[in-house]
Amino acid sequence: MARITVTAAGGRNRIAFLDMIAVSEIGSELLSKSDDGYNVLVGSTPLRPLLFSGYAAHPNVLNRQIPVPSTAAGRYQILARWWRIYQAQMKLPDFGPISQDRYALQQLREHGALPLIDAGRFREAVAQVSNVWASLPGAGYGQHENRIEHLLAAYRAAGGEVVA
Repeated sequence: MARITVTAAGGRNRIAFLDMIAVSEIGSELLSKSDDGYNVLVGSTPLRPLLFSGYAAHPNVLNRQIPVPSTAAGRYQILARWWRIYQAQMKLPDFGPISQDRYALQQLREHGALPLIDAGRFREAVAQVSNVWASLPGAGYGQHENRIEHLLAAYRAAGGEVVA
C-alpha cells in the first residue's frame, strides 16, 4: 500500500490508484518480495529481484541487460533524469516511499488525472496517464501492457471506487 496518508494524498481513490500503478509496473508477486516495490530496480522479476538498499537518493543504476536500457527505479519505476527535476522542484528530501508517492501524485496532477480519479472515472484516468507508465494499456512503448480488467481489479482490491 502507498505510504502517503489518505489525507495527504487527497482521498482513498488516489491511494488505490497509486497501488494499481504499482501492481501494473512491479507486479503483485514482486511487490511482496520487496519493500512494497519502493526499492525495486528496472529489470527485476519475482525470480530475480533487483533491489537497492537505501533511500537517500535515486539509485541511478542503468540496466543495459533489458531491451530498452533504463534507470527506472522504485514503486513507480521513476527515471533518474525525471527524478532530479522533480526532486528539486518539489523539494523532495530523498527517494523514500513518501517522496515516491508524492512524485507519482504530481504526475497524475500534471496529466489531469486527479479529477477523474476522484470522480471514480477509472478507465478515463488510466487513459489520461498511459503515456507516463509503460505498463498501462495504450502506453505504446513496445513493452508489456497490462489489461484494463486486471488493473481495475487491483484498483478495486485497494479500495478504489468506480462510477458505473
